[in-house]
Amino acid sequence: MKRAIPALVLSAAALVPVWRYAPSTDTTSTTTTAEPAPSASASTSSGATVVTGPTIDTEKGPVQVQATFQGEKITAVKFLQQPDHPQTEAAVPVLIEETLTAQSADIDTVSGATITSDAYRESLQAAIDENEKSEASSDSASGDSEATKENASRTVAGPTVGTSKGDVQVQVTFEGDEITAVEMLKQPNHPQTEAAVPVLIKETLTAQSADIDTVSGATITSDGYRESLQAAIDAKA
Repeated sequence: MKRAIPALVLSAAALVPVWRYAPSTDTTSTTTTAEPAPSASASTSSGATVVTGPTIDTEKGPVQVQATFQGEKITAVKFLQQPDHPQTEAAVPVLIEETLTAQSADIDTVSGATITSDAYRESLQAAIDENEKSEASSDSASGDSEATKENASRTVAGPTVGTSKGDVQVQVTFEGDEITAVEMLKQPNHPQTEAAVPVLIKETLTAQSADIDTVSGATITSDGYRESLQAAIDAKA
């Protein structure tokens, strides 16, 4: 048993350096630094967007704000982090009120709370910038969507027009506002009509309207064609 004692002492001694040099957990900072960029949360049920600004570390303590936007309008500001200090407590409502009035981070420093005011403006400006970026991205996406809709191919069938020679009906394909194809869905069973159809379609594609000439020998078919075609063009608009 006497020989075991030194061994235990040596084992315990070997652990001392490990305890002595454990990593420090002190996170106190006396410099002003910004955390990662802010991020916008999902829109609320009222359509508002809530954006959290970055945490700004100051010698008085961390400062972080959260701003609520309706479009680009600031409707609310909330402190998520602030120094535990009487002057900060007094400055908070003043800073928020001035922000809602100015609708920007360009506001005055609150007397006695310079450090908090500076950090507040920095966190708030980052939130404003993030919201503007999101708004611009949303507008761009909306514009692209509208452009896609405008340029999408669309087929419209005109009404059936009854004539003394038989029914006439056309179908028109549009790319945006451009007429790219015309098809006869119904036409009189007559040699002159058969000959007139490709002429009417060609003239339509050239004129990009129903304002085309009557094909000689197919007046009735031409009139019925123009009527059905114009109705299809009007329906597309």
